[in-house]
Amino acid sequence: MKFFQLILCSLIVFACTRGEIGYRGNYDEFFAENQSGLDSNSEIKKALCEDGFAGEYPCKGYDLIAHLSLSDFESERGNDSWGWSDPQTQKEYVLMGLDDGTGFVDISDPEKPIFLGKLLSATSNSIWRDIKVYNDHAFIVSEAENHGLQVFDLKNLRGVDGRKTFEPDATLNTFGNAHNIAINEDSGYAYVVGTSRADDYNGGVHFIDISNPTSPNEVGGYGGDGYTHDAQVVNYIGPDSDYNEKEIFVGSNESKLVFVDVTDKENPISISSIDYENVAYTHQGWFTEDQKYFILGDEADEIERGGNTRTIIIDVTDLDDPKVYHFYYSPTPAIDHNGYVKGDTFFLANYTSGIRIIDISGISEKEINELGFFDTYPINNSTSFNGVWSVYPYFESGIISISDSNSGLFLVKKSQ
Repeated sequence: MKFFQLILCSLIVFACTRGEIGYRGNYDEFFAENQSGLDSNSEIKKALCEDGFAGEYPCKGYDLIAHLSLSDFESERGNDSWGWSDPQTQKEYVLMGLDDGTGFVDISDPEKPIFLGKLLSATSNSIWRDIKVYNDHAFIVSEAENHGLQVFDLKNLRGVDGRKTFEPDATLNTFGNAHNIAINEDSGYAYVVGTSRADDYNGGVHFIDISNPTSPNEVGGYGGDGYTHDAQVVNYIGPDSDYNEKEIFVGSNESKLVFVDVTDKENPISISSIDYENVAYTHQGWFTEDQKYFILGDEADEIERGGNTRTIIIDVTDLDDPKVYHFYYSPTPAIDHNGYVKGDTFFLANYTSGIRIIDISGISEKEINELGFFDTYPINNSTSFNGVWSVYPYFESGIISISDSNSGLFLVKKSQ
């Protein structure tokens, strides 16, 4: 191997082991190397997107509504986020992943978000935490050693008028650390992924019955395709009639995307897998709403090959034979992270280039175009793990929550 190739490989390994991808080392070391010092207090108020900026933040078509800094959370680093809408009060809440726990933010008045308090990490701090919601309960996992699953009844947030420390309503310790959790709200099952590679499922997926949220019960798992980094699980309604009404697990498994029929928890069945050109680290993806396509991100290809952010479009009209259909390239070289579909729009957390809002209405014709963006990391658009970790676009109010690992929580909304 040529010298420059050796140098490139070394850089890739270094970056990946200190980024979101697969680092399992010292927390303080990671924090010191990756925290940019951008965090500021929440004096940043509402700012319209005008002439390409909302205050200091580059933007297109999206206004800044409010910001809560990591200092406001009394935390050092942000990560994942999710949302909850109270069916009784219609209040909206952001569930903010933090290095030391999960923060709860009332955004019913989005210009004046209220930090209600925090559910502390079950064990130690970790830069990885993942949160999903089912039946008015939050389900939380972390890479913290022996963390297991925390369950929190979100109805506890009703009437809270001061900052407090919350306790979990239930825990499950049949696994230790985990990278991620997916929930199929239609089936009442959670799928915990990215656990120890030495466990019974090779770091694949643990099946958790959460039909009674405060009595979670592990009922099986699947590890036939190795370690799973992230996943989406759906009751299938797509075009492949062979799998009508089946429960389909789609796992981002580092070097490939895997499809598994998990309808029978005692007998999960591998359907297919697919890789693609220049695989670096198959990270996360989401179905289009018609389930004809799966929109996939690779977290390390920008590091390994250079070039602008690449999004891989997989044709899944035949689940037994998925095919690479198209590559979409964003305008910047930033690393892509979590992406979610709402209608004909794809919301992409794009680390140093913020969130990108992408029109996928023409996906079947390979016509994919950026509609707008909001950049919470104005320093640069480099291939580093600073900036936006995740985005939650599903609030009925139109508020979009952005969790930035360096700067906390941003609330934005489409410009009028």
